[in-house]
Amino acid sequence: MLLDTFGRRAVDLRVSLTDRCNLRCTYCMPEQGLQWLPKPELLTDEEIVRLVTIAVRDLGVQEVRFTGGEPLLRPGLVGIVQACAALDPRPELSLTTNGIGLARTATALRAAGLDRINVSLDTLDPDTFHTLTRRNRHQDVLDGLAAAEAAGLTPVKLNAVLMRGVNEDEAPALLAWCLERGYELRFIEQMPLDAQHGWDRSSMITAEEILERLSARFDLTPEPSATRGAAPAERWLVDGGPGRVGVIASVTRPFCRACDRTRLTADGQIRDCLFATGETDLRTALRSGADDAELAARWRAAMWGKKAGAGIDSPEFHQPDRPMSAIGG
Repeated sequence: MLLDTFGRRAVDLRVSLTDRCNLRCTYCMPEQGLQWLPKPELLTDEEIVRLVTIAVRDLGVQEVRFTGGEPLLRPGLVGIVQACAALDPRPELSLTTNGIGLARTATALRAAGLDRINVSLDTLDPDTFHTLTRRNRHQDVLDGLAAAEAAGLTPVKLNAVLMRGVNEDEAPALLAWCLERGYELRFIEQMPLDAQHGWDRSSMITAEEILERLSARFDLTPEPSATRGAAPAERWLVDGGPGRVGVIASVTRPFCRACDRTRLTADGQIRDCLFATGETDLRTALRSGADDAELAARWRAAMWGKKAGAGIDSPEFHQPDRPMSAIGG
């Protein structure tokens, strides 16, 4: 098992497959992009599958989510999913994507064994989408959502970040749109994960603001806290259900005490927290001939020292030293 000194057990593995992305979201990276990792530094498909196998077989991981950057840019994605779906015990497999390219890959991913998908979509307006992402790919995301539903990657979940002065007024419209289509919407407080370190706490749209905007149009009933478990989202029934909406308040209401995640970066580092300032290198050990037992031991040691919290709710919080695209959201 992957335990820490506070008794938390990590059963949810986030695997970043690439640091590259085909959008340039203003809250994630600069317009000119980033210095991408050299290919030799990235884990190979076989190395990823080996480490996921160790996590599932030897360390008690039950859920695996593939992230990026943008994971659909990984050429071997379908094969990685297929290999992980064949593991015994079989983990739940999901993927977080910006949706670009999903229209042509959703069917293959479902056939390979992917269980469900999360798609990032912050706006219903193509012009606002361009403002936020610096790309004209709004329709591609909508097509990807439809393809995911048709392929059976359900429930399709949407992640949305509201930015002050850009899309903050769209919360009710986004929720209505998702309810009509049976999508599950999650609003996420903007987190300090931008490579240019331009995040400003005072300009962030908080969970309370989001709920206030939604409550002006919908009747929201909080789900019992016991149903949340280790999930990051607090959820509400909308107009009595069955539709739901979630809010991930990572900044104003952090959920560190219930965290059950461990993270593998695209270049083979273990991170015990999205906001960690340190990493444990598995890639070097793996490529130096370490056996599975040694890799598992290194992973356990990395998680044992996990801090009680990220401290993101503190005004003195310092942003992590690597952009989100290199870590995996």
